[in-house]
Amino acid sequence: MSTTENLQPFTKSYLKNQIDRFMFFLEKNRGRARLTARTYRPILEAAADMLIVDEKKKIVDLMPFREAIAGESPKTVSKKLSAVRSFFAFLKERGDSFHAINCNSVRTPKSLPKPVPHKRIEEALNAGGEGAFIVYCFYALGIRIGEAVKLKLTDIGDCFIRITGKGNKSREVPMFDDLRQKIERYIALTNPKTYLFEDNAKPLSENQLRYRIVKSFERVGLKVTPHQLRHSFATEILNRGARITDVSEILGHSQLSTTEIYTKLSSSAKLKSYIASHPLCGGKS
Repeated sequence: MSTTENLQPFTKSYLKNQIDRFMFFLEKNRGRARLTARTYRPILEAAADMLIVDEKKKIVDLMPFREAIAGESPKTVSKKLSAVRSFFAFLKERGDSFHAINCNSVRTPKSLPKPVPHKRIEEALNAGGEGAFIVYCFYALGIRIGEAVKLKLTDIGDCFIRITGKGNKSREVPMFDDLRQKIERYIALTNPKTYLFEDNAKPLSENQLRYRIVKSFERVGLKVTPHQLRHSFATEILNRGARITDVSEILGHSQLSTTEIYTKLSSSAKLKSYIASHPLCGGKS
């Protein structure tokens, strides 16, 4: 932001003028989908109408907006406040000097996407399409979408695949025959240079991977997110007898309690090896 812009009064009309800039920033610099950006606009415009601006003290108070949305679900309130905080952070990075109050987040109950039944995942895989291999890899490895975009050809070994997770911590996920064969066929067909998932020698973005997964499941009438495949992976192999400690390590969880949140263990589950229990390499339910 230029010096001239910094000298403008921090008013409601000024904030509304900056919303367009923020939308452009989200789409071009953060790779946010246009739909996501469009959902931000009405939230920010409503907040700009309601907030209290003290230009002398350089304070922006979000309490009126917070009170207006208080009756909505905690998850919705959290999303709206998150959008507003992102907008204010954007302005502050560009030189606006102010202090925003009453925009802190609210606690929301932890929830996870429901696992997709194994048979429905098989239906999507059998339906084919360019996203089928991506669906297979997400379900076979239990990876996060942020990990998938960083998966390099050099990470793929004979016995293990190295996954770079949160905080650049790496872990190894066992390779099995069917996965190896599918990866080899995919590489031979697409000829990637550096990353497993590429387009014109550039890694696919999270949005591009998500789009392909969504389209694959639309073929069989389902709406499925990438993270649901990770949840399905964990649920299936635990229900088929894999040890929770092994699954926790494969998922890259630093605490066992995180894995327990993902799963519902049957009291009759027997301990089996990872390969024997995996739904894609011969495990039986």
